[in-house]
Parts: sequence; structure tokens; C-alpha cells
Amino acid sequence: MRPKNQLTSKGLYRSRNGMILGVCRGLAEYFDFSIFWVRMITLLIFFFSGLWPIFGIYLLAALLMKPAPVIPLSTDEEHEFYDSYTHSRTRAAQRIKQRYERLERRLRRLEDNVTKKTFDWDERLNS
Repeated sequence: MRPKNQLTSKGLYRSRNGMILGVCRGLAEYFDFSIFWVRMITLLIFFFSGLWPIFGIYLLAALLMKPAPVIPLSTDEEHEFYDSYTHSRTRAAQRIKQRYERLERRLRRLEDNVTKKTFDWDERLNS
């Protein structure tokens, strides 16, 4: 099982606590750098390369990076679901629907067994 605070082991996420779209904070958390230095380097590149190239790269990074999960993910199954949800919401919805349908079938089978006329309550309770 994975530690709860280790979000970055599976991927690079945009931080939900960032100043502008969370790209710099996400990069700092992923590479374990100080947020101050990541922002400073970004600003230096921004001013020395011209405003538009780094602005375009920053927006592209914001569009390509997934937002960080709201609740820390603790298992591989949770990471897998979050990744599938961020890539394809319809696929994630289909997975949830399939899981619900399997549970519903199991409940119906259980109800059918319990409500059969041949089910003898007294015998089951006394034994």
C-alpha cells in the first residue's frame, strides 16, 4: 500500500493550491524543489525569452497536466480510477456502472434464495 501523502509517485499533477493554474507548484512538488525557485526560474525565462513563448508553454502545461486529486489517494486501485477518470470520464462512468450492475445481480440472487418457498426459516435459525 502507498503512503497517503505520496501523490506524485504515479504522475505529474497541477496543484490545486497554486497561484496561477498550479503548474509551478505541481512541478515543484513533483521534483521536490522549492516553490520559490521554480517560480523565480519561470519568471526569469518569462522575461528573458519574450512574453509569448513561455506563456504558451505554461498554458500548454496547464492543459496537459492533470489536476491533483482532492482527496489523497492511498491505493493503486484509487490511482488507476483517478487516472482513468481524468483521461476518459465516460470510461470511468462505465466502470462504475458495471460495478453497480454486478452488485445488483448479486443482491438479486441473494433475495431469490432467501424468498424461495423452500427456504425453511425455522430450520436455518435453529441449526
